[in-house]
Amino acid sequence: MSDNIQLNAEPRADSGKGASRRLRRMNKVPAIVYGGDSNPQSISLDHDKFSHELENEAIYTQLIDLNIGKEKDEVILRDLQRHPYKSRIMHADFFRIDKKTPIKIVVPIHVLNADDCVGVKMDGGMMTQLTTEIEIIALPKHLPEYLEIDAENLHLGESLHLSDIEVPEGVEIVALTHVEETEHDDHDLGVLSVVKTRAEEEISDEAPEAPEMEGEEAEGDGGTEASDGEASSEE
Repeated sequence: MSDNIQLNAEPRADSGKGASRRLRRMNKVPAIVYGGDSNPQSISLDHDKFSHELENEAIYTQLIDLNIGKEKDEVILRDLQRHPYKSRIMHADFFRIDKKTPIKIVVPIHVLNADDCVGVKMDGGMMTQLTTEIEIIALPKHLPEYLEIDAENLHLGESLHLSDIEVPEGVEIVALTHVEETEHDDHDLGVLSVVKTRAEEEISDEAPEAPEMEGEEAEGDGGTEASDGEASSEE
């Protein structure tokens, strides 16, 4: 049996907004399958079952066996449209894959050892994740579910970048391929950083007060000027 995620769908002949609304009233999700050597095919999925599968993070990055009646397509989930405020899936796009052709896909970044980060535990800083997902390119068999970055040895004022992520064999981070092409690191985006907390920033922004002169010293200076003036007038 395939290790791919399994989804069941039904073919549909009708299309258009009216047909999609009817499907949604029947608790179905209108969808389309495209790519490869075959023509695009309109399908529908059971809303509740599909919604349950979407709770699994892997479905957004891993290969799917899409069973359409007696036929089966190996696909990835390319696009998903949700209702703006209801918990409803409005439409889905699936892309047929070619096992010999690399594909681009966006995967999440998981942070390892966040609770043991030196910059937070020892330096009193605050960790900020600057990038939560990244586009990669790989053959379908090499697609990872996610990428990981280790925060344990990150100190206050330091950052980790895309180049600090260890990628599996056969996987490339798309942004870093641009770095190789241009020989500039503008595309090596920051992923994690440890910065000062707001309280620390407020303390550091307070300028130290100038020391006050003692009263006797201030009076002494004034008295000297007065005596000088008196001596001049007597002369």
